[in-house]
Amino acid sequence: MTDNELVNVSGIKPSGAKIKVRVPGTSANCGPGFDCIGLACSVYNDLELMLLREPKLIVETVGEGADSIPTDEKNIVWRSIKTLLDRTKFGAEFKGAVIKMENHIPMSRGLGSSAAAIVAGLKAANAIVGSPFNRQELLQLATDIEGHPDNVAPALLGGFTVSVVNYGKVQTLSFLPKITMNFVLAVPDFPLPTWQARQVLPKEVPMKDAIFNISRASMLVAALIKGKERFFKNVFDDALHQPYRKGLIPGLREAIEAARKAGAIGAALSGAGPSVIAFTIEKQHIANDVASAMTQAFSSKGVNARSMILKLDTRGAHII
Repeated sequence: MTDNELVNVSGIKPSGAKIKVRVPGTSANCGPGFDCIGLACSVYNDLELMLLREPKLIVETVGEGADSIPTDEKNIVWRSIKTLLDRTKFGAEFKGAVIKMENHIPMSRGLGSSAAAIVAGLKAANAIVGSPFNRQELLQLATDIEGHPDNVAPALLGGFTVSVVNYGKVQTLSFLPKITMNFVLAVPDFPLPTWQARQVLPKEVPMKDAIFNISRASMLVAALIKGKERFFKNVFDDALHQPYRKGLIPGLREAIEAARKAGAIGAALSGAGPSVIAFTIEKQHIANDVASAMTQAFSSKGVNARSMILKLDTRGAHII
């Protein structure tokens, strides 16, 4: 499929048909896997979509970001819908939509809120027009819109994901680890847009830092697949992005250290931040201790943070 190729669609639902989609939140990087490793977690946004033939756009949002999400043509869900429709012969036919969102994923906190919006729009629009795009094609569309696959891949596929982009084409492997984890999030009360977090990154890094991350990212994936708990001790460390972003996030270093002292097997910046994600094995009381330790660490630096204890989402985006 090329950018200019129109997809023929059969079995399209009539205008007025509604589709409801659920998409999980995500955490990218997992420490050393910058822009390539991600996971889906058990916090969700729901989208209800109805396409209209008249040029009218209605956007209604409840929950996270309800007061700040655009309700016009700038809305990222609508832009994603239009991207998909314009690849089919129905791009000119459906000129508007009714979009209703119930959001539980915190916005601009490193939990993939924009990726969830993109995937939700693509998944819902695809279903309404007869599902002409398979999951790989939806993943490519989502990556093209987002700019990188580390959040959109787990949002669409579920589980842990490892992605490679080669000459603009994305390939993703989704897998489930042989170990049961809790993901403990400390979510600061201030946003950090991804573009701002990327501005502080260097254009080049030392060879030793590249090797540092390659070894840990490789060991992280191997340990997850094998379920080897003893190899997790150092695999969440990073030298490519966290050292440069710590100045944007007061309490980052303290929260990561507090998580480990409280029993987490590792902790890292969640995506571009400012949230911190800690990884714990099974026992609920450890997750509770880690949550308390991280929020207290942020508080010691004057940052209010709420905690979330989540599981791995294994399903990804789906129709409900």
